[in-house]
Order: sequence, then C-alpha cells, then structure tokens
Amino acid sequence: MKRELNADKLPLQGAGGQITNIELKALGINDDKILESFSRVANGLLIHGVMDKLQILANLEALIDDPMPYALKKRGKLKNLADNIIALRKEGKFLKQQRTNFALKEDIAEFPVYGIEHIEVGALAQMRTAIQLPIAVAGALMPDAHQGYGLPIGGVLATTANTIIPFAVGVDIACRMCLSIFDLPATMVDTETEKLKNLLVDHTYFGIGCTTESYFDSSLFDSNTWNETKVIRNLKDKAYAQLGTSGTGNHFVEWGELTLTDDALDGIPAGSYLALLSHSGSRGFGGSVADYYSKIAMIKTKLPAETKHLAWLDLDKDEGQEYWIAMNLAGEYASANHHEIHNKIARALNITPLTRIENHHNFAWKEQLANGTEVMVHRKGATPAGKGVLGIIPGSMSTPGFVVRGKGDAASINSASHGAGRLMSRSMAFKTLDKEAIAANLIDKRITLMGSDMDEAPMAYKDIHTVMAAQQDLVEVLAKFEPRIVRMADARERPED
Repeated sequence: MKRELNADKLPLQGAGGQITNIELKALGINDDKILESFSRVANGLLIHGVMDKLQILANLEALIDDPMPYALKKRGKLKNLADNIIALRKEGKFLKQQRTNFALKEDIAEFPVYGIEHIEVGALAQMRTAIQLPIAVAGALMPDAHQGYGLPIGGVLATTANTIIPFAVGVDIACRMCLSIFDLPATMVDTETEKLKNLLVDHTYFGIGCTTESYFDSSLFDSNTWNETKVIRNLKDKAYAQLGTSGTGNHFVEWGELTLTDDALDGIPAGSYLALLSHSGSRGFGGSVADYYSKIAMIKTKLPAETKHLAWLDLDKDEGQEYWIAMNLAGEYASANHHEIHNKIARALNITPLTRIENHHNFAWKEQLANGTEVMVHRKGATPAGKGVLGIIPGSMSTPGFVVRGKGDAASINSASHGAGRLMSRSMAFKTLDKEAIAANLIDKRITLMGSDMDEAPMAYKDIHTVMAAQQDLVEVLAKFEPRIVRMADARERPED
C-alpha cells in the first residue's frame, strides 16, 4: 500500500535537518495539497544536495512572494512550483500573502559625528538611513568614515540585542590589525633592509585565492565549530589552505619604527623598537560567509530598496544563529592568520616579541550601552575603544599609525576610527593621481614598497593627523609606528575589499 508523504518524518539531511510542514506553514502555506507539493520539492532538493536548508527556505519564501522570476527559468522543480502558483492565483486561489515590510522610523535620531568637516555627504546620508532602521538603538560615525554598502565604512551601529546585520559587519569579516614589538633597534630597517625584505618574501602571501603549504600552528582546525553548520563545513578546506595569507586592496604586512615616549605600554621602556604590523581579515572563508548570509538576510527581511543592504538576521532563528557562529569563527580564524605570519617571522628572527597587540574592526559584539541596554554593536571599519582597551589605528603606507588605549566614551559607543580612511575611491585614484608624485613621496619618507598600486597611494587617504585630532576624546595615543618596509598584493591583483 502506498504511504503518504509526511515531511515531518523525512530523514535528516543537510544543514539543520529535514524541512518540516511546520516550517513550510510558516511561509504562509496552509492548503494541504500545496503543502504536500512544496514539501516534496523542498526535501527532494535537500536530499540531493542541490541547496541547503536555509537556501531552500529562502527561495521558497521569495517564490511565494513573487513566482514570476522562477517561472521564467527554462526548467527545474522551483519553476514547476512557480507555474502552479501562477495558475492557482489566476483561479483566485493561494493569493499572495501579506508580507511584513519593515518601515523606517520617521524621526532621525541624533548621533555623534567626529570630524564632520572631513566626512563626505554620502557617508553621512548612509548613517542617517541606518539610524532609522526599526531595530536601531544608537549610532556614531568615526572621523575616517566614507561611503560603503549599507552602513558606511567608519560607521558604528547598535541594534536590538537579538539582531545582526551581515553588511554592517562587512564583507571581510573580522578584518584585523596585529602588531608585534621586538627588542631590536628600529635602525634595522636601514641597516638590515634586505634581510627584513626577504623575511616578508619568505613568510607572507598575498592575493585572491593565494595559499600556503607551511603552517606554524593549525590547531584552530581541531575545533568542533568547523562541523557546526553545512556552510562552515563546506568552507573548511578553503580556510585551511589560506591560513597565514593576506588579501588584496589595503591589506599589508610591514616593518616599521615604533616609538614609545614612556613605559605606558605593558611596561616596555621608552625608546624606538623594530615592529611588525599586519592588516588583513578572514580571507575567502569570511567573504563566502558574508555573501551567503547577507543574501538570506535580504530575502528574509523586507526593507525599502535604499536600505536593502541593512537587512538583518534574527538570532532567535536558525539563520541568525548560524551566522553568529560563523562570524565568531571567522574572528578566530583572522587572528590565527595574523599569528601565523608573526610567529613565522619571529621564529626566523630567533626572537620572541616583547608584546603583541591586535584588534578587529569589522565585527559585531554583544555589549551594553551606558544606560544598561543590551545591544548588538556593529563596528564596520571602527576600532573597539572601551576604557583601557588597546588598539591599532594605521595611517597609509607612508604615514604613521598609532597604538591607542580606549577612553570608554559612551557617545561613540566605545569606538574609534580604524585608520585614516579613504579620501578618494580606487577608480578616482587611478584617474587623478600622478605616479611620479607617488614615487617621490615614498622616497621622501624612505619607504621600501613591495607590490601595491596607485589606488593605495598615500594621497588616496585622509590626513591621519587630522583624523587622530578629531578623536582625542575617544582614545589616548601610547605609541607611534612609522612604516618603512611595506609589502602588499601585486598591482595586478583586484582588490577584495
């Protein structure tokens, strides 16, 4: 005797298990025949590995909302469902569900802007829009801010505690700074230039898809978190292959002179030291996680067109929890990438750093505001600057960066800038900057440059001293880092960020 299909009893497959009738009914499917056809298609796609559970549910939700794009496909199970829905609606059946479209707040809440005279109008407009989100609680704009996708680079946005916005974290999840200070004279950048250059050549790897076969410590991959979700499992091999590598764009590893005016930094005596500074993130792993979950967020959270990149995930639901797990793992992975580079170079020098300082600046943290409200703080190109928290704010390839200690300023949501910030877009840099002027600047500042292109020229960035002056209430400067030997991706590499 033929058994009826019961989607609630299907075998576990894919991320999150089978797709149940309860989950399908949550999409607005209440007719038993339609429910059965959706269940058969959904779990067929799941069992055969065509998509994972979140992708299937997101596509079904979009299909119910508007079947026409799916009906226009030449073939496929989703096309068949779409054709059936269109036919039913012509008969006045299975009418379009009334979907919740989130409206923006009418009032624009006030938020502090640091160094407003140096911030482009587009970034201000993006922040004003972000603060109107129904889940927005507070915001701030850092002095290095410039326009991005959704939230501006340099934007800080606190939302309700159970929500997270993938695009407000950023595409390069956990983009990070790391500084190692060595008990070696800073003059080595001049007296042993070739040796230091060769250390960068031997132990750093740049570019899209670049990999390394040699590891200092790959123990992060023993973590059970790599088995938590199908998305993470599918990206594990890529992440492993790229451990200890850097990206393109503004990512770098560089030698420089670190100057301490007193012993306020971990008791290190005042003086000048050789230091190694790196900037990169979670590579292809983080980029793929960002791409996957930002698309789901935009399907699940319906917002006005101008705010679509600010779509959020609910941490009380599977997709939100999956992103939270993946984002935090990307943070650990980004840290491990930097440690690989710094540990390999320290080993080659046969010396242990006096100290190592590091921080994320594309991430989301569960925190409390000054009034005790629990929130999710998104810092997209912003440095955590809670009271006593150490961080690094770099300049450009020929201007100084700074080791800072946060002052815990409540208005800024305990944040500071993540760098100097771009003065012009990459395309504008190629159109307007002069190669001879760039070369002259590097010679004047005694910079040895390996790789890079005109879009990363010092002139493409804001004046770091102006940026630092605008955030004196946010951070205390402990040390200055002058870059001298800089390695970046080759000019032919397309920027990832």
